[in-house]
Amino acid sequence: MDRNTIQKILIGLFLFACIFIGIRAFDGNLFSQNQSKPEANGNVSSSRMTYGRFLEYLEMGWVKQVDLYDNSRNAIVQASSPELGNRPQSIRVEIPVGASQLIQKLKEYDINFDAHPAPQKSILITIASNLLLPLIFIGSLIFFFQNSDNLGGNAGSSPMNLGKSPARFDQKPDTGIGFNDIAGIDEAKAEFEEIVSFLKEPERYTLVGAKIPKGVLLVGPPGTGKTLLAKAIASEANVPFYSVAGSEFVEMFIGIGAARIRDLFKKASENTPCIVFIDEIDAVGRERGAGIGGGNDEREQTLNQLLTEMDGFKENKGVIVVGATNRVDILDAALLRPGRFDRQITVGLPDRLGRIGILKVHAKNKPLSEDVSLVQIANRTPGFSGADLANLLNEAAILATRYKKAIITKNEVNEAADRIIGGIAGSTMEDSKNKKLIAYHEVGHAIVGSALDNHDAVEKITLIPRGGAKGLTWFAPEEDQMLVSRSQLLARIITTLGGRVAEKVVFGEPEITTGASNDLQQVTNIARQMVTRYGMSNIGPIALEDDNNDQMFLGGESNEAVADRIDAEVCKIINHCEQVATEIILDNRVIIDFVVEKLLDAETIDGTEFRKIVREYTLLPSKK
Repeated sequence: MDRNTIQKILIGLFLFACIFIGIRAFDGNLFSQNQSKPEANGNVSSSRMTYGRFLEYLEMGWVKQVDLYDNSRNAIVQASSPELGNRPQSIRVEIPVGASQLIQKLKEYDINFDAHPAPQKSILITIASNLLLPLIFIGSLIFFFQNSDNLGGNAGSSPMNLGKSPARFDQKPDTGIGFNDIAGIDEAKAEFEEIVSFLKEPERYTLVGAKIPKGVLLVGPPGTGKTLLAKAIASEANVPFYSVAGSEFVEMFIGIGAARIRDLFKKASENTPCIVFIDEIDAVGRERGAGIGGGNDEREQTLNQLLTEMDGFKENKGVIVVGATNRVDILDAALLRPGRFDRQITVGLPDRLGRIGILKVHAKNKPLSEDVSLVQIANRTPGFSGADLANLLNEAAILATRYKKAIITKNEVNEAADRIIGGIAGSTMEDSKNKKLIAYHEVGHAIVGSALDNHDAVEKITLIPRGGAKGLTWFAPEEDQMLVSRSQLLARIITTLGGRVAEKVVFGEPEITTGASNDLQQVTNIARQMVTRYGMSNIGPIALEDDNNDQMFLGGESNEAVADRIDAEVCKIINHCEQVATEIILDNRVIIDFVVEKLLDAETIDGTEFRKIVREYTLLPSKK
């Protein structure tokens, strides 16, 4: 029998033992009661009588015979009375404990009575009730406690294994991911290739006195490939590999997490050289002193044990710890020092060339049409992580299947990109005043952005609702912008205000709608950062806020005074940008009207077509 069959049999025996022992706990005379009570037949009625009524029958002389059972706890009474139609009947009577005068009364009234002894129980029933079933019960409990991890659960799910490490162990891991399957993060990949080289050829490094790093910490936003790198090194290094999540060490019982850490490193030291991968290490490595429990906090005890195991009094050789987190700012300083995590590898968002490489990796098993350009996709997706790009091509493949196509065309790729960036497409609006207003709003963004020298080119204009937006205008940068100048920030504010300004110029100020609420939030945020963080205002090159929006006001001035100065500078920047946008809209009103007519007819205009339309006119820039 296989393990699952054994498990089912033991579960059945376990439940049977629980039910049987529970019944016996309520009534210890189960077998005796079932066997000593006479069965109802033609002479025994199923009617019952209270003990008090029985005594009244006894005094009235209506009782003829009494048969006692179960050590005088139950009786079958032969009685005849006017109530019973003067016909003899057999009636059951339960005799209460302590009714010791019953035999005396029966003798006093000269009643014929007999006591029936309880039958002898079978030897098999005696063994089953007193020995076999309890043994099954205890044996099943021991089996489940000791083998819960082998029957499909985690090691820590059993009370017997609370202190055992929950890490998954692979003697020769085969994740199916190699370094050739990773692109866009070449610097991080090179660091891991060096570690693999150390594990395979340690003599090359020990010859010059080099030591293998004890810990490598992967830091970066979600979806950038941290876990993917761990899978690659597990497959490439060909050494024992332990993988565990940081949250699996945290328990409600004090000391359990520390015990699991000890058990993990004990097992790892027995299989050196090996790699221990702790994903989301911030769950256990958060800075100490921030918890409610102080030094007795379970998480802090777990962290203390981790620090000791990585670099304590007892040196741990041959165990490389790889941690991954996107919150390195909250990790404890003692965990980050050299000797524990010797290297911190930043796995950031890929640049344009990196995105092209990632797209090539994920496009290997997908049939792409000749009109699909991975370079164009990479240009259109700045800020996308590796997971986002993989999801984009997967969504395109799903759309191709939905449309019953054998290959993925440019239309599916563009639709998948629009869906990821803007949300699911809604139903097209009917021709109405609102649709025309939205068209002017979106064309206002596009025209203003095209008239500015420091703004990105238009990628697409659409009136098809996506997410919470009724229309969208996308801009695609020619290259990834690592640093943003003041003129570029102002150009973003002017372009963002272009939609609202177009509404005001074309329809009048009373017809301005709430559609620009998100635009206003964006421009206010940009302008405020220019004043408080980037020093791009008349206040001067002073940082008045940090990354956490904590205000650091100028010395000698009250908070209210500095806040008023900040608000005044923000309003000054936005008002200036609105004036520039208004000039561009007024100077290019003819072009705007023409593009709006085209947009209302087609509902979507891509960047190439938009530039072709605009090229027929002379687009006037701002007079600033």
